[in-house]
Amino acid sequence: MNAPRLDALAVGDVVAEREFPLTRDSLVRYAGASGDFNPIHYRDDVAASVGLPGVLAHGMLTMGFAVQPVVDWAGDPARIVDYQVKFTRPVVVDPGTGATVTVVAKVGALTDTSARVDLTVTFDGATVLGKAQVVVKLG
Repeated sequence: MNAPRLDALAVGDVVAEREFPLTRDSLVRYAGASGDFNPIHYRDDVAASVGLPGVLAHGMLTMGFAVQPVVDWAGDPARIVDYQVKFTRPVVVDPGTGATVTVVAKVGALTDTSARVDLTVTFDGATVLGKAQVVVKLG
């Protein structure tokens, strides 16, 4: 696929936006794929017993799907040369309604060969990944 052109980008450009619905089934499937069977990701009683507001989405699941809109925009996952986040708030997945996480990807900086894309990742109006930045090699 063709990469986005650096000369067509400006700091502040929104390059991707997406919503990711999560259900308890999503968490069970991710637990099976990742091997992370911590019961805070599927049992309300365990989550409550350790002071959590409910069953939480896996942090690595959130981190993984948050970068996907940038991968799609870049056209090739090999163009992602760095990806970093800080986990700031949990994503609580309601047993009935689930949770929806929103990702907005915006150009934060440009060099001669790459774009730094800053992600705003929110759930229920609060940021859940802080300092989420993806470096995409484009030149």
